[in-house]
Amino acid sequence: MSKKSKSRFPFDVVVIGGLGHVGLPLGLIFAKEGLKTCLTDIDSVKAGLVKRGIMPFIEYGAQPILKNVLKNGKLAVSLDLKSVSKGKYIIIALGTPIDEYLNPKTRVFLEIFLKLKKYLRRDQVIIVRSTVYPHTCQQILKILGGSANSWRIAYCPERIVQGYAVKELEELPQIVSGMTAEAVDEAAKLFGLISPKIIKTSIEEAELVKLFSNSWRYIQFAVTNQFYMIARDFGVDYNKVRQAMTEGYGRTATLPTAGFAAGPCLLKDTMQLVAFSSDNFVLGHAAMLVNEGLPNFLVNKLRQKHDLSKTKIGILGMTFKADIDDIRDSLSYKLGKILRFHGAKVYYSDEFAKDCTFVSKEKLLKSSDIIIIGVPHSAYKVLKIPRGKKVIDLWGIVKK
Repeated sequence: MSKKSKSRFPFDVVVIGGLGHVGLPLGLIFAKEGLKTCLTDIDSVKAGLVKRGIMPFIEYGAQPILKNVLKNGKLAVSLDLKSVSKGKYIIIALGTPIDEYLNPKTRVFLEIFLKLKKYLRRDQVIIVRSTVYPHTCQQILKILGGSANSWRIAYCPERIVQGYAVKELEELPQIVSGMTAEAVDEAAKLFGLISPKIIKTSIEEAELVKLFSNSWRYIQFAVTNQFYMIARDFGVDYNKVRQAMTEGYGRTATLPTAGFAAGPCLLKDTMQLVAFSSDNFVLGHAAMLVNEGLPNFLVNKLRQKHDLSKTKIGILGMTFKADIDDIRDSLSYKLGKILRFHGAKVYYSDEFAKDCTFVSKEKLLKSSDIIIIGVPHSAYKVLKIPRGKKVIDLWGIVKK
């Protein structure tokens, strides 16, 4: 497939979940490369914004691309599932959450294929982009009916960092797998237009690549967070310990800073791996206990020296990671709830996320007795903390 190839399909690519954090940047890059792309979703608010050339969330570098591909007619937005029938490549970029028992909600994901089935054609290429529980592609085939050779089903997991997808999609190798050699070849042709390298694997290998990658990151954060807790209990500044460990010493150079490990992917994918291993992935369980327990640890440390019922505490940063506007599964909210449970007056502030209950960072700094850096937004590197204020900065971002 070339950028100039003609097709009997109105669209080269249709992205289901096309207005989300995974689907929208991917669709923009394909449209940028000259492919007729349709973003299909159910979110009418986001659809309205995108049609007007406005990104509905922070994605660095995406705004000018969006305006250009709308102007040249390479990008369309649809709220009608029937648009699936108009694309050569159908990319599934839907979220795959876990339930309240930390088990994957595979049924919700698979049900979309019951709705898609009547619009899909066997000469299309179906590419699953979502993170899925192992063997999900086989379940998709059962829903669609027929043998593996009847459909071209590929699994090509995304591995981008949220907020920087536009940059990374054109820099990172792309994992490509499929139920047939033809599906693999077709998906490789498509992603070969935007990715510098294609890595072909079996579906089973690709499924584990994605789950292992996010679990590895989650465990890394748990290790450094556990180190932070040990150092705090010992009365030592962990950031100084970490700096001494990593400076000029390559074997520890990848040790991340301590901080909240949150968001819609790391914990979710680790728990999917736990479920798949029949709860034998003990490192995954341990990582969850450490990372999810960090807010409690911080509050317990404060309670040892402060009467929280008489204390005003400000949390700077409410998103789940730095310099984006996504608050999904942010541990800053968990921290705030625990503090309030113990009677503290709590203020929230953020540089990117908007909420009518948030205050400006200036008011938070003035009003709070204790300031906690929840997320290391770049703006906090130049904060001027008023004298007499106690600062808890896990990340080591604020200048002393």
